[in-house]
Amino acid sequence: MTENDTLAQYSDWAFESAFAVLVLALLLLIAEYATHRADVVAERERELVAAGRQQAPAERATGPGRIDQTPRRTVSQRLGNMGRALVVVVAGLQLASIVLRGLATERFPLGNMYEFVSMACTAAVIFGLIVLRKPAYRIMWVYLVVPVLILMFLAATVLYADAAPVVPALRSFWLPIHVTIISVGSGIFLVSGVASVLFLLRIRFPKGEERSGVFAAIAERLPDAQTLDRLAYRTTIIGFPLFGAGIILGAIWAEAAWGRFWGWDPKETVSFISWVVYAAYLHARATSGWRNTRAAWINIVGFVTVLFNLFIINMVVSGLHSYAGLN
Repeated sequence: MTENDTLAQYSDWAFESAFAVLVLALLLLIAEYATHRADVVAERERELVAAGRQQAPAERATGPGRIDQTPRRTVSQRLGNMGRALVVVVAGLQLASIVLRGLATERFPLGNMYEFVSMACTAAVIFGLIVLRKPAYRIMWVYLVVPVLILMFLAATVLYADAAPVVPALRSFWLPIHVTIISVGSGIFLVSGVASVLFLLRIRFPKGEERSGVFAAIAERLPDAQTLDRLAYRTTIIGFPLFGAGIILGAIWAEAAWGRFWGWDPKETVSFISWVVYAAYLHARATSGWRNTRAAWINIVGFVTVLFNLFIINMVVSGLHSYAGLN
């Protein structure tokens, strides 16, 4: 099997372009966040001025020649819309990078950590475009883009691997099934984890009771705690069965490749621990007395175990799943 260096280069360029566009999107989203307070103050001033004026007679207001002026979008709204439009471009570039990497190597592009993280980030962005489309959720894009950028940076630097054939153990039809489900589930858990972190911040600074300080200023534009908690719960409900299915399918693949379904390999073990933690979160979320901050902390711990499995287990601990592909 030979690699197409040209397509591999195009794949890298698409990934790098996605990173650059996402940085620009983050700057626009931060600008939206920063200018929102000024827009709110200006809107209140306009309302006070309008309230102080004497209203014109009804026949004059509705007579011929009246111009119906619809409210213009504020500066923050325009910046936010541009930032979210760029996120859509990022999703397209990420998908192009994955497809080109697969065409360059003539295999499914999930053979090393670079490709896995790329797929997980793509899943997080696309899932974010789906679940954060409501106006109440849009401000959360700032906090989702930051961890995605960090992961993409690590993928392009520390984790990067040249386009090449996979090791013989991964040459199986189970690769696109098992690893894709796990990577997509991990991307969904990223969205859920961000929602739980913001939920804890909102609990610390309730809506309308924000005080001075950096964290209070951050919390000011967040949705209410119930909305954030609901988002974390609903996204976990989607990611949990996906991740569990990925573990089960991995066990079936292990039986075909190594002659046993489960061998307590480090990656198998930590993946199972992650699944148990998320099961505990869903149970705690439905249990009286655990629904608030305790359940949110369990959800965050679950995503920490996913990151631990991705970086520490793959890069530090040796096992049957040691396919990092690091140079």
